[in-house]
Amino acid sequence: MLKLLLPAILSINLFANQIELSGTVISDNEKIITSRNMGYIKEVYVNEGSSVKKGDILYEIDSSNIDSNKKEIELNLQILQNQANNIELNLKRYKNLLAQDLVSLYEVEQMELNLTNTKNMINITKAKLDEIKTQYDYLKIKAPNDGLIIKKSVKAGELSMPAMPAFILTDLSSLLIKSDISEANLNDIKIGQEVDIEISSINFKDKGKISSIIPNTNGMTHSFVIKISFDKKDFNVYPGMYSKVLIDLKK
Repeated sequence: MLKLLLPAILSINLFANQIELSGTVISDNEKIITSRNMGYIKEVYVNEGSSVKKGDILYEIDSSNIDSNKKEIELNLQILQNQANNIELNLKRYKNLLAQDLVSLYEVEQMELNLTNTKNMINITKAKLDEIKTQYDYLKIKAPNDGLIIKKSVKAGELSMPAMPAFILTDLSSLLIKSDISEANLNDIKIGQEVDIEISSINFKDKGKISSIIPNTNGMTHSFVIKISFDKKDFNVYPGMYSKVLIDLKK
């Protein structure tokens, strides 16, 4: 009878020295992709679930608005340059007339001032033209890093606004497991502590380490959030996967 009870007692002691928690895989690097410019979306190149590399074009905005603004600035620049050329010709003529006392020094000085102001306007307009040319670089919105598109909020033909969320990109190389632990067990854990993790859907088992312990924003739960870093190796691990976390209380 004693022999039969002994395994049961050992089993109870084993589980008494461990905490089993439910967890969820999350990404530590999740980005909301937006555009800098307003305009209609010309083309969308990826969908939800698409894997992308850094620099891949996600979507493209039509250049019509920038084209029209650029043409307007180029026209203004041409007008100013023509005005400056005319002023320079007249200034040369007025200086000759001044030498003959046919015009006053004041008239020549006013014309020189007008030329200076016009050249300043030319420089300002050139700067505006350079600025608007750089906007073409932002019409093609690219992936800032490798990752997986987990949400898509745009379609071709829709109006894109600055800061309007278009995609959510999650980095699969920076994954964590997030779980809740009771306040009563807080003294049993510490940063850097090794734990056992399991993602049963893909038969993944390995060790992980507690990387952070965070108070829960809902104080009524009397629980804390823990995040666990781990190496996914060659397994296809994705955010949202269910996991188990086993914490050995003796460690």
